[in-house]
Amino acid sequence: MLCALSACHPTAPHDGRVVVRYWDKWNGFEAEAMRAVVDDFNAGQNRVWVDYSAVSQLNHKLLLATSGGVPPDVAGMYAEDLPVYAENNALTPLYKLAAEAGVRREDYVDVFWQTSCHRGTLFALPATPNVSALVWNKKMFREAGLDPEQPPRSIAELEAFNEKILRRRPDGSIEKIGHVPNEPSWITPTWGTWFGARYWDGQAAVEADSPENRAAFRWMRSYPDRFGAQNLLALRDGFGSYASSQNPFLSGRVAMTLQGVWIYNFIKNYAAPGFEWGVAAFPSVDPARFKAVTVASGDVLVIPAGAKHVREAFEFLRYLESPAPMEKLCLGQRKFSPLRQVSEDFYRRHPDPYVRKFAELASSPGVRPVPRITTWNEYSADLADAAGRVLTGSADPDEALANVQKREQAHYDRARERWDRNVKTLTALWAAAESRQ
Repeated sequence: MLCALSACHPTAPHDGRVVVRYWDKWNGFEAEAMRAVVDDFNAGQNRVWVDYSAVSQLNHKLLLATSGGVPPDVAGMYAEDLPVYAENNALTPLYKLAAEAGVRREDYVDVFWQTSCHRGTLFALPATPNVSALVWNKKMFREAGLDPEQPPRSIAELEAFNEKILRRRPDGSIEKIGHVPNEPSWITPTWGTWFGARYWDGQAAVEADSPENRAAFRWMRSYPDRFGAQNLLALRDGFGSYASSQNPFLSGRVAMTLQGVWIYNFIKNYAAPGFEWGVAAFPSVDPARFKAVTVASGDVLVIPAGAKHVREAFEFLRYLESPAPMEKLCLGQRKFSPLRQVSEDFYRRHPDPYVRKFAELASSPGVRPVPRITTWNEYSADLADAAGRVLTGSADPDEALANVQKREQAHYDRARERWDRNVKTLTALWAAAESRQ
């Protein structure tokens, strides 16, 4: 099986060059955008050939191949998965190679450099990034008597807009609404960010039941209390597929949503002609204290531990991280660049009229990365489950978060104990890996 995953598939002709095998999770136009950059690299020199493969279920296959000693030389992953791989010694540290190649922190929008590091060590370089923003339907604003060019500036104003946009049928069920916190559902674990929550103190404690996160969960509980739990459930039951014209935002059933930079692709592919929309920072509970709040995440590129061609792999990474190839990739995927240096031509050619707004949010004072802890995937799933029960009116916000706090602190304590047991061994292995580079 490992042979099938890694070492034994045929490659394109490469004229005796060192073959760098690169796996990534993308498909469709996103994979083609990276393939175009790889083709440029292969055509531009005669030492290294990057063999690019789009791999389904990459997380599982990458761990299997790495533990089996036959990893690819480069792999793409989500930034939030990096801590788990790093603490399982499944990644190659990159500081030495980056320093030699002149790759510097100041070359990047800072939050994306942060998400490429773990425990003070650089393990990745940024690929295409993402931040979250308010996206609103201007036509629905106009129909509700609201200024279509003026989005809400606070949570309180968001709810005032919500009431104006709300339309009920004669039986009391909801036909249209301004906003619901679980549309899309993936955002529910991190709503506390817009209330000032941090989720983790950076050291020993998770902060699931902080006053700020409790305020966010009480806000979520206001929805079933105000609109009726059954009405909200019936509303969601009527939503169509996210990737379709029946998407509740694109079909005009929900006027405001929290979305990432990818929303342009869905509007282009599934919205009706002439769809009017805008992008701004999602309003926080206190705009004077929490300005331009957003959650940053994205894709990163790593060199797995045990890769056979580390320097050649980094040569490709260094090429990709230069402005022109990175802009080509981000333009092809309709995203923004993680680099500080971005050409005006990039923005002129970009089809998304709001891509600059997403880029500005990434450098805003309110930008927050996804917590860089090994337990975040489980922690966020626990928060999402608690939020789901609060939004149906079946759970008390404070009680739900107290239970999350108890479970996730115990989970995190075990992870920290494991780190404390292994820290000397891991740091020695990381140092040895860099000495061999």
